[in-house]
Amino acid sequence: MKEVFIDISRCLGCKSCELACAVAHSESQSLFGSLFESIPPRKRIYVHAGDCFSVPLNCRHCEEAGCVAVCPTGAMFKEEQTGVVLHDCARCLGCGFCEMACPFGVITRAPGSKIVAKCDRCPEREVPACVEACPTRALLFITSQEAQQVKRQHISTQFFLPRPPVTSA
Repeated sequence: MKEVFIDISRCLGCKSCELACAVAHSESQSLFGSLFESIPPRKRIYVHAGDCFSVPLNCRHCEEAGCVAVCPTGAMFKEEQTGVVLHDCARCLGCGFCEMACPFGVITRAPGSKIVAKCDRCPEREVPACVEACPTRALLFITSQEAQQVKRQHISTQFFLPRPPVTSA
């Protein structure tokens, strides 16, 4: 099963993923059309800048999802086939338990609303909008085995970088 993996060493903090996510979840599905929608589209990924790096945060679709465990109506549920944690707006009370239970802080409410939104991995798309929009490939939609291969490849190249000559003092 594919997941969204993040390589923070590649993230520029450009927020292209945030914009693409909001547009993908808008009524019009277009950047210019979404600007004029009565209810502004909401992003489901958040890029935060640190001192030396930026990191995109989105739902990790946890194996033991706290948001699902605390939801009194079953509005938060895990899809059995894909393992994706989804939200059913029609069943949501707006109690906010899921927001409090999320360790990543990525389940949020729209301003003026109690109904939450979270990453759904863009089920109508082959690749989530955030991943497709990332210009540096900091976001990858791959299996965990492929992610480990990417890590090994990245580390192995570090060993073969030219090193400055050692000088004695």
